[in-house]
Amino acid sequence: MALASRFPPPPSLSRIWTIFSLLLPPLNFITIHYAYFISICLVASLIFWGSSTPPKSVSYIDSLFLVVSAMTLAGLNTINLSGINTFQQVVLFLLIILGSAIFVSIGVVQFRKAAFERRFKAIVEDARHRRRNRASARRSSLSSPLPQVLSKDGSDVERQLNTTQLGSSTVHDQRSDAEDSHENTIQTLSDEPAHENLERQTIAEKRPGTAPKMLDIRDEQDPPTEALRLRTTFFTSNPSPSRRLHSPVITFQGIGARQDIMNHPRRTERRQDYPSPLRTAQSRERINTGSTQHSVYPGIIGRNSQFSSLTFAEREHLGGAEYRAIALLAIIVPLYFVLWQLLGALGLGAYVANNRSAAPEANGLNAWWVGAFNAISAFNNSGMSLLDANMVAFQTSIYMLITMGLLILAGNTCYPIFLRCIIWTLLRFLPDTSRFEDHRTTLRFLLDHPRRCYTTLFPSKHTWWLFVAVLGLNGIDWAAFEILDIGNKSIASLPAGIRAIDGLFQALAVRSGGFYVVPIPELRVGLLILYVIMMYISVYPVVITMRNSNVYEERSLGIYADDPVGSDQPDQKQSLIGKVRRRMTTQQTSTDSRGYFIRQQLRGQLAHDLWWIVLAVLFINIIETGSFERDPVHFSVFNYIFEIISAYGCVGISVGVPNDAYSFCGAWHSGSKLILCAVMIRGRHRGLPVAIDRAILLPGEHLNVAEEEDAMIRIEKSNSRSLGV
Repeated sequence: MALASRFPPPPSLSRIWTIFSLLLPPLNFITIHYAYFISICLVASLIFWGSSTPPKSVSYIDSLFLVVSAMTLAGLNTINLSGINTFQQVVLFLLIILGSAIFVSIGVVQFRKAAFERRFKAIVEDARHRRRNRASARRSSLSSPLPQVLSKDGSDVERQLNTTQLGSSTVHDQRSDAEDSHENTIQTLSDEPAHENLERQTIAEKRPGTAPKMLDIRDEQDPPTEALRLRTTFFTSNPSPSRRLHSPVITFQGIGARQDIMNHPRRTERRQDYPSPLRTAQSRERINTGSTQHSVYPGIIGRNSQFSSLTFAEREHLGGAEYRAIALLAIIVPLYFVLWQLLGALGLGAYVANNRSAAPEANGLNAWWVGAFNAISAFNNSGMSLLDANMVAFQTSIYMLITMGLLILAGNTCYPIFLRCIIWTLLRFLPDTSRFEDHRTTLRFLLDHPRRCYTTLFPSKHTWWLFVAVLGLNGIDWAAFEILDIGNKSIASLPAGIRAIDGLFQALAVRSGGFYVVPIPELRVGLLILYVIMMYISVYPVVITMRNSNVYEERSLGIYADDPVGSDQPDQKQSLIGKVRRRMTTQQTSTDSRGYFIRQQLRGQLAHDLWWIVLAVLFINIIETGSFERDPVHFSVFNYIFEIISAYGCVGISVGVPNDAYSFCGAWHSGSKLILCAVMIRGRHRGLPVAIDRAILLPGEHLNVAEEEDAMIRIEKSNSRSLGV
C-alpha cells in the first residue's frame, strides 16, 4: 500500500496519445507531402549509402544530400555523379521521377477519383435505405385507424396520411425524393469504370421518358420552404465541440493557409435582414457546362468557380460533373507524364549515342544512359547530369539544347499552359455529335472550372497571365545573357548562332531547369545577381497563379471580396489623378480587385521564404567561417547566398569549386550540408497549394458548407458596405 501511494499509476495510453497529438501538425495534404518526401529520402539514403563501391566510399552525409537533392529536384551534388556506380545512378534516376510535381499530382487525382466513387456508392446505399424506411412507414400509417382526411383538391389518402402521421419528416422526404432522382446517375458513376462512363450513356438515358445523365435541374422545383431550409442550413453549422482547435508546436502550413477548411475566423450565422442567395431574377446566373442548353447548374457563381445556393440534388449533380472531369484527368495527366519522358529519353539517348558519344565515354558512361538521364532530369527540372561538365559538353549541339529546353518547359513552368492547350484541342476537334456529347461536356467543364479538379490547370485568364509572365521572365534572362556578357571571352569565343541558342537554353534553365551550358563562375557578376533574383522567384508565376485561382482563396487568406451579384454599387473607374492621390494618401484599395488578392499572396510568399533563407545564410556562414578566412574569394558570402538560393529554389545551378566539378556545397562541412538539406526540402514545398484547396480536398459535405458560408460572408460584406456600416 505504501508503494502504491508513493508511485501513482502511469497515465493511460489514450492520455499519452492526446498529449502527443497536440505536438503534431494537423493531418492535411501538406503534412502528408512532407512525410512522403522525408520518409523516402531517409530510406533511399540508407540504400544509396549501403550500395557504395567500395563500401562506404561515399559518406552517409553525402548520400543523404544526393538523395534529398534528387528527390526535391534541387540538382546540387556534393560528389561527381560519374564516380558512383550504376545502381546508385538508377536510384537517383528513380528519385527524380518520384519527386516530380506531376507524379505527385497523379497520385492526388487517383486518390480523389477513388474518394468520389466511394462517396457515390454511399449516397446510393443511403438513398435506398431511406426509401425502404419511408415505404415501411407509409404501410404502417395506412394500417393504423386514422380518420381519412381529404383535401380540397382531391389529393389521395396516402399523401394526406403522410402529412398528418409523419408531419415533421415531410421536408426530409421531399429532400430524399430529390436525392433519389439522381440515384440512377450516381449508380452508373460508381459502378462503371471511368473510361466507360465517358464513352457510354447512362441507364437513365437509355430508358424512354427518363432524364438524361446531365439532368436539367430547372425541372426539379423544390417547395419554397424546403429550398430555404436547404440553403440556410449551411450558414448555421457549428464545429463539433469534440474538435478542439490547438496550435501545434511544429507547423507545416502553406502560405496564408488555415489548418482546416472549417477552422474559420468566424462562423457566420443567418440573419433575417440579409437577402437569401435564392433563385431570383436578379441573383441567378445560369452556369452552362456543356454545349447544349440542358447541361446547366442553376446556382450562383462566385469568384474562382465557387458555387452557392444549390440544393442537395444539385450539389450531387455538380459532384458528378467533377468526378467525370477528374476521371478524364486521371487518363490525360499520366499519358502526358509518360509520353514526354519516354519520347525525350529515346530521342536524346539515340542522339547522344550516334553523335555525341565522346563525352560520355570520357566519363566512363554509356551514351544511351546519359541521354535518357538528361531527358528525365530536364523534364522534371532537376538539373542533375551524369557528366561532370553538365551541359558544357553539349553547348554546340542545337538539337540537344532545343529538345532539353522544350522538356524543361513541358515539365514545369509551361505545364499548365500545355495541359490546357491539350484539353482545348480535344474539345475543338472532337465531333459535335450525340455520341461524344458527354466527352465534350466534361472537357468544357474542365476548361470552365479547372481549379475545382486540378491544382495546375488554370482558367483562361490566369493561363494567359502565366504565359506572359513566363515569356517576359525568360526574355529578360535571354537578353541579359547576350548583353551583360558582351566582351566576356568565354562567351565571345562561341559562334553568333550558337551563342544565341546557348543564351536561350540558359534562360530556360536558370529559373528551374538547373543545367548550365557555360561555366557559371565565368559569367559576369551582374548576370549572377540577376540569376539569384530569378532563382528566388522561380516558383512565383505558377504558385501565385495557383493560389489566386484557388476556389477557397478568400477562406485561406481570411479576406473576402464583395458579392458580385448582391452588390448594388456601380463600378467606378478612377482617373490617373485619383489613383495617384490614393497612393499618396495610403488609402486601401477595395478587396473586389483581383490585384488586391495577388498582392496579399505575394506578401505571404515573401514572408514565408525570406526568414528561412536568412537563417540558412547565418548558420552556414557561422559554420564555414574557417573556409572564408582561408580563401575569402572562393568562399565569399555571395557564393554562399547563391548556393542557398539555388537550393531553396530547387534550381541546381552552382558556382562550383576551383579544382573539381561538383557543386560549391561539396566543399562545405557536414553541418552545413545538413542545413542545406532542410533548405531543399522546405523549398520544394513552397510551390504546393495551400492546405485549403478544392483540388486536393476529398469530397464531402464540409466543402459544400464552406462554399455556402463564403457566399453568405460576401453578401454580408456587400450589405454592410451599401448601408455604410
